[in-house]
Amino acid sequence: MGKIITVAHQKGGVGKSTLAMNLAVCFQDQLNVALVDTDLQGSLLQIKEDLPGLAVVGNDQLQEIKNLDYDLIIVDTPPYLSNKLPELFSLSDFILIPTKAGFFDVMAIRSTIALVKDAQAKKPDIQAGIVMNMIKPRSGITKEVSGLLESMETPVLQTMIYDRVSIARSSITAGVLQGSDVKAIEEITSLAEEIVNRISA
Repeated sequence: MGKIITVAHQKGGVGKSTLAMNLAVCFQDQLNVALVDTDLQGSLLQIKEDLPGLAVVGNDQLQEIKNLDYDLIIVDTPPYLSNKLPELFSLSDFILIPTKAGFFDVMAIRSTIALVKDAQAKKPDIQAGIVMNMIKPRSGITKEVSGLLESMETPVLQTMIYDRVSIARSSITAGVLQGSDVKAIEEITSLAEEIVNRISA
């Protein structure tokens, strides 16, 4: 079984699917990657034809996810606390929790972090990290939210993903790496590298 990165947050609208897709595209040149859509809405499945060379699989059957024969499996989860999340977390090597820089988004993250902590208590080598996503430029609230996140005992990643048109449109352009927005490419690449370093540590 390959490494599993699970992207999760109980709140919708924090950019889970977009991040999962862009990370998968970022890794696909070096690794044999599967992108697994466990959301009943099937957003990623609907664009699989626009992601050439990337295996996009719709499945919430955990045994089947575990048996996928890929170097890296990136799992996108639904925007609610599914009863399958605890088991999915237990299979994961890294759990990525995206959040917007809003107080309600940060408050909503607590129950997801509680599930991560439960999984880590049973399997201490599971890594996790919070990424601040869809950040508004020059927003004074970002620093305050960072302080709140730091108090939650799950590492806040150094990479921040800004609110960019190229990232918002990336689901119809086969990912930001195919485009010309250098800053967006740098952010996604930096996030991928940071996750790899944490898994490898």
